[in-house]
Amino acid sequence: MAEEQDEILLEENAASLDDSTDTGIDDLSASNIIPFVMERYTRADKYREQDEQRWLRSYRNYRGLYSSDVQFTEAEKSRVFVKVTKTKTLAAYGQIVDVLFAANKFPLTIEPTKLPDGVVSDVNFDPKEPEQLRNKPEESPYGFAGDGKDIPAGSTAKTLTDGLGPLTGKFDDIEGLKEGAGKTPTAVTFSPAMIAAKGMEKKIHDQLDESGANKHLRSTAFEMALFGTGVMKGPFAVDKEYPDWAEDGNYDPKIKTVPQVSHVSVWNFYPDPDANNMDEAQYVIEKHKLSRTQLRALKRRPYFRDNVIEEAISLGENYVKESWEDDLTDYSPEHSVDRFEVLEYWGMCDVEMLQDQGVEIPKEFEDTEEISVNVWICNGKLLRMVINPFKPARIPYMAAPYELNPYSFFGVGIAENMDDTQTLMNGFMRMAVDNAVLSGNLLIEVDETNLVPGQDLSVYPGKVFRRQGGAPGQAIFGTKFPNVAQENIQLFDKARVLADESTGFPSFAHGQTNVQGGVGRTASGMSMLMNAATGSIKNVIKNVDDYLLKPLGEGLFRFNMQFDFDPDIRGDLEVKARGTESLMANEVRSQRLMQFMQVASNPALAPFAKFDYIIREIAKALDLDPDKVTNDMREAAIQAELMKGFQQQPQEGQPPAGADAMDMTGAGGGTIGTGQVPQPQEQGFAGNAQPQPQPVAEPPQAAGQQQGATGPLQ
Repeated sequence: MAEEQDEILLEENAASLDDSTDTGIDDLSASNIIPFVMERYTRADKYREQDEQRWLRSYRNYRGLYSSDVQFTEAEKSRVFVKVTKTKTLAAYGQIVDVLFAANKFPLTIEPTKLPDGVVSDVNFDPKEPEQLRNKPEESPYGFAGDGKDIPAGSTAKTLTDGLGPLTGKFDDIEGLKEGAGKTPTAVTFSPAMIAAKGMEKKIHDQLDESGANKHLRSTAFEMALFGTGVMKGPFAVDKEYPDWAEDGNYDPKIKTVPQVSHVSVWNFYPDPDANNMDEAQYVIEKHKLSRTQLRALKRRPYFRDNVIEEAISLGENYVKESWEDDLTDYSPEHSVDRFEVLEYWGMCDVEMLQDQGVEIPKEFEDTEEISVNVWICNGKLLRMVINPFKPARIPYMAAPYELNPYSFFGVGIAENMDDTQTLMNGFMRMAVDNAVLSGNLLIEVDETNLVPGQDLSVYPGKVFRRQGGAPGQAIFGTKFPNVAQENIQLFDKARVLADESTGFPSFAHGQTNVQGGVGRTASGMSMLMNAATGSIKNVIKNVDDYLLKPLGEGLFRFNMQFDFDPDIRGDLEVKARGTESLMANEVRSQRLMQFMQVASNPALAPFAKFDYIIREIAKALDLDPDKVTNDMREAAIQAELMKGFQQQPQEGQPPAGADAMDMTGAGGGTIGTGQVPQPQEQGFAGNAQPQPQPVAEPPQAAGQQQGATGPLQ
């Protein structure tokens, strides 16, 4: 419950009872809202009764426990329970967790919309464009009368710099900035919308890591596989303490407000019984079991009424155990639960009812009839009542079904799907064990008329029975009971195959090696079987995307847009869940990407491929961070220029730039030690224009020395 105690709603975004309500409102004035919440809680509790029975059967099958309604005959000695349900549930849980934490990164991405509003998609400038074109004045958006250009109604003058988003102010010194992608090889293209999207994505991933969302997501995934529904709550703003020490050695922690998400057990979750999913729910009630200390800790949170909390505590603990709570424990304690029952209500409420409680209604809600509110109740006392602080107003719960039940809020899990087959496997295994015990012992028949009376009839090796006179014949007979355990084992195996069919999880998918048939004998055949086995889990992962990951990402996105005013992450963005893409094995995915890259390397097809995306996806498939091993468009342009400089280094046999020609060439200009003939325009080539020497009287040998190509100086 620590995360519940730390939950803080920012005060400037919530309207509630004013300060006078702590002492000015009595129980009679709160009598309307409390019965309103209790009536909805009772209705939701009754609706859940059938679901609770399903969850109990699933839990018993997972734990390997027989319920009290299972009766055994006197002949049944074995009480064995084969926990195949546990194996299947943990296998499904493992696959869901693998998707949530694939490559140590949440499968959530933020991308700009197809047509970003308020932020341009791409801008470019060409540093090598002629200056007269870059400094060309922009055409007036107004034009003149009779120019044939019509201005749409409501249009206003807007420059390109108004839509740069996170790049605002960073191109003030650059001339020739244009909208759209660059069309020349030297043009540099920037994507303000994509930069804002990636900034928001990094921030959300960092918030998930800092808030400890890993353990809450794992708990949600486990209940999702076992009971059929996983529930999460949030995000809420919490003040997180970062340890720090000042220069003098005193402890000086830093406090930072971060979003927090938490797991809610399906047993404490009471949704609207008339809704089939969270989008249709009018209200949700969460039941808390708080100690006296935890209840007093609510005083430190905004808008909780201190005096009313003390009044609720003075009335004593009021928690009453539900019928299913004893079944969830391995023993049934006789003592009562020393806790307080607190109900947290999120949902719609009439404006008149709020006004009766003294809640200040904001001006934007004065003309509405219903408002989304948050109400806390304990011991018939109204602990807290505030208007929903989220913008836009939403119920901060996410319920993801394992297998979608289109006519019920709660989904169907692995344990329920194999309930009947688990019962069959238990029955056949008990019969096999009882028969094996019976047939493994010798049945002894004794004719006492042929034995001396009073003997000990126990049997052991070397036992001697004394026989009395009479008719000849055998006095002790041994009978072998027929062994039919093998037939029961065959039926058990058939029931196990049916469990594979009903759950969609074949046994080889979670470790069984004795795959029947010739297909599984080779690596390629096993790969085909594994790919076929992922067909059923794809629907489950799609439910995770639609009902858990996407709402979670949207909640964090709205939190940052509402409470974080960083302009670098603001834009026309959308959240996309990529859990289904994580199902494909990294090896297979990387091979397909490499094959596509080879096809796209064809010069005729290269212009149609997005190589930057392909490179990033290959890095992801290899479990590498694409932000660390790949460049964006700007960095790629700089890297290309550097590589071009390296490629322009002097080739073999050419003198380096700036070197003295006499150090590398002979008198005639030939390169020393290379054996190469000078080329045109190179020093030493006879066809080059030579400067005319001054007429000086020299001997013929000197002139010959200057014209010699390779001969030694005379």
